[in-house]
Amino acid sequence: MRTIAIVGAGESGAQLALSLQRSGHNVTLFSDRSAQQIRSGSITSSQCVFSSALRVQQPLEIPGAVTTELGITGIRLSIKGTDGREGIDWQGTLDNPALSVDQRVKCAHWIETFIGRGGDFRIEKLSVRRLEEVAALFDLVVVGTGKGELGQIFVTDRAKSPFDRPQRAVAVTYVRPAQSAIEGADPSQIRMSMVPGVGEFFTFPGLSTQGPCQMMVFEGLPGGPMDCWDTIDSPEGHLSTSLGILNEHFPHEYVRFAGSTLNDPGAGLRGRITPVVRSAVGTLPGGRTIMGIGDAIMLNDPLTGQGSNNATLAADHYARAIDARGDEPFDDAWMLHTFDEFWRGWGQFSTVWTNSMLRERKDWQLELLGKAQRHDSLATALANGFDDPRMLFPWWFEPEEAAAFSERAAAEEGAALDLRDFRAALGQFATGVTVVTTRTPQGTKAGMTANSFTSVSMDPPLVLWCPSRFAPSLEDFEASTHFAINVLESSQHVLSRQFATPADDKFAGVAYTDGIAGLPLLDGAIATFECRTVARHQAGDHVIYVGEVEKYSRGAGDPLVFHAGAYHRTALHPDFS
Repeated sequence: MRTIAIVGAGESGAQLALSLQRSGHNVTLFSDRSAQQIRSGSITSSQCVFSSALRVQQPLEIPGAVTTELGITGIRLSIKGTDGREGIDWQGTLDNPALSVDQRVKCAHWIETFIGRGGDFRIEKLSVRRLEEVAALFDLVVVGTGKGELGQIFVTDRAKSPFDRPQRAVAVTYVRPAQSAIEGADPSQIRMSMVPGVGEFFTFPGLSTQGPCQMMVFEGLPGGPMDCWDTIDSPEGHLSTSLGILNEHFPHEYVRFAGSTLNDPGAGLRGRITPVVRSAVGTLPGGRTIMGIGDAIMLNDPLTGQGSNNATLAADHYARAIDARGDEPFDDAWMLHTFDEFWRGWGQFSTVWTNSMLRERKDWQLELLGKAQRHDSLATALANGFDDPRMLFPWWFEPEEAAAFSERAAAEEGAALDLRDFRAALGQFATGVTVVTTRTPQGTKAGMTANSFTSVSMDPPLVLWCPSRFAPSLEDFEASTHFAINVLESSQHVLSRQFATPADDKFAGVAYTDGIAGLPLLDGAIATFECRTVARHQAGDHVIYVGEVEKYSRGAGDPLVFHAGAYHRTALHPDFS
């Protein structure tokens, strides 16, 4: 049996340990503290887990840790006007609720669950020397903590790390507001306030050690008036400073928090974070290699709330990759490939977006934020970018795309149907997932994820799919004579994400072979259909492509399924098992 050691029982490490334990792996989980010490200690972060990650993380099985009781359903953004520019204030609705549970509560719970299921849990603060000994005993060592000397094992990837110093002075405070302050405020929103030249403040409801609370995060520009935490050395001083900042810079929030009490003596956190991405493979002094996950290799500023989401989704991705490895060795190439898949399919988008928010907003970005006051559909799109940052590409980053996207968002409001609700209703129809690929006469490869694929005719053999008229790759398909439908296998959700998001090279790291007319055929697909385009029909905001199948292949495996905004696996109905 393969033996796996996980160092660090935080958001990524504890979830990975539980996932591997459920799959039957022999897992040892190392932590420098017991579950009770974590539960009674100081807070370790802010955290808001959005629905894309929450689907993986649930069920927590902690009383009250459910969206029906503490669900976060929307985001309200306020930006103070300066230099003659009007202020901005809007609120957007999340398609699915988010949830925040104090990491002291859930990580302690995860450790106890792991132990209760027979897991090998060891309380030990590992040095690099001790890690050498551990690495010699296990088939794979995964490090999920970037603290102390362990964090130095993984080399910084300078190409992915644009900052060499902290961009904000950060503080987190968990409080219990006075009841009178709660009245009149929407308890289910993330309220985010920005003061140019000063910093940001955001707050949201959560579950902590004493029950429901309000979580506050302060992000001060270095050297600015909110960079004032270095001399604080007591819980009372931390709370007083928190309220003082609100009173001076965010008075509309101060009225809601006046009279608040600290949730518990450990409910304050202060520090500075340098956003960084490190190599996923660390080499120990003796030459053995280990693998990094979570904050050990990908550390984001908490401004956009991506840390817990990245950790959760990375743990899920690593667990799937380990399961699929079988008896093959966990070598350096596999470690790098596993992280690169996660980076290409998810991590790069949350990182680039968070880093953009740390910089001064561009003119077109401010214009987008301003237009969201007038167009609920745009506000909703921006809000849901917190859940899935891939949705923000490329329109948050390119002025021409921003203008086109905002025009489409405004036009949606004049539609006969509520298009957001209509999409949700359409999502009730479960489909397979395909990647449609082509190659232009100039040799350019193109591909996009699509679930709008169906058979049309058996004789002649015809199929169709429907790309959006606004898809960046549409011009490449227009210029091509052929396309290929690649039906994804259930483990290929990473490919689905990769081809669903605009990128300079969607085929980076993707294994494929050439088919008819040079069509890229993705390795591992459970079926491929190589088609000659025989008709194109304009249909509203989409184009119907009809292709005649000239060649096809099929393999073993279960299809990737998409339903209600999430990926699923197939299972035989119990009535027929």
